[in-house]
Amino acid sequence: MINKMSYAEQGVFYNISERFNQFDDVFARILRFTEQDPLARYSMAIGTDSQAYKNYTKFTSAILIHRIGKGAWGCLRDYIVPRRIKSLREKISLETSLSEEIAYYFTPEMLGSISDILLPNLDKGADFNLAIHLDIGNQGATKELIKEMVGRVNAMGLEAKIKPESYVASCYANRYTKVGSTLKVRAN
Repeated sequence: MINKMSYAEQGVFYNISERFNQFDDVFARILRFTEQDPLARYSMAIGTDSQAYKNYTKFTSAILIHRIGKGAWGCLRDYIVPRRIKSLREKISLETSLSEEIAYYFTPEMLGSISDILLPNLDKGADFNLAIHLDIGNQGATKELIKEMVGRVNAMGLEAKIKPESYVASCYANRYTKVGSTLKVRAN
């Protein structure tokens, strides 16, 4: 049975306790997270994983901001293609595209706002980086796609991470592509 999800629901970001109808709300939450500890080092990553089922393919994209050694905050967004995608190249390409789309939401002004919080503390260890985590690696069939997908991300001016360093795609997002794994959250 296909997971019925309206087009509007596919653009909704969520986590275990929150639902965000607009990306600006997600960014405000990320900003609050960095404001809580402006002396920390932060690593933010975006990644997407997919799972093909009988009649559809579920893609889950994740944003995770990691306060190194001091916790993390993340959210997810689902996207359903109403057919089973069999081609590995097509799946990985769409995963990469969905992650790139989210990365484009982070405008230079938004990233500048994060820098403004951390900049006064750079000499005290504060730091921030943004990467896209790809669900590909040097083992298995996806190794054929590394150059192409990493090249796409690098062309955006972002760092691409592959397995085993691509934990946002291969662990966090992966967990929520499974049947019955969609989080139930309260509406805001």
